[in-house]
Amino acid sequence: MKKKIALFAFRDDMPCFIHVLLNAIEMHEKGYEAKIVLEGASVKLVALLADEANHMHKLFESTKELGLFAGACRACSHMMGATAAVEKEGLALLDDMHGHPGMHGFIEAGYTVLTF
Repeated sequence: MKKKIALFAFRDDMPCFIHVLLNAIEMHEKGYEAKIVLEGASVKLVALLADEANHMHKLFESTKELGLFAGACRACSHMMGATAAVEKEGLALLDDMHGHPGMHGFIEAGYTVLTF
């Protein structure tokens, strides 16, 4: 059985978020099914990382190309003014828990949930 990990990022702290991306990629390379969920203030980082001038843009693009993003919180994206950037980058807006992405579905699907 394939190991599954869901990395929930809540903070808009770029160094912390970069580690979320790096860990998701490493877990993917090691055979895990890894998914990243953007929650809270982390949704604001999408616009910054989508900018080709950002030195972490290529890492963000690699993570997207590998299909490691489950998506971003619909409610938080709306509240933080990030909905347009999230949609432009092709990330799903998740809202199964009163407008926010719930952890329950991931746990029921066999994922270990880590929060950052």
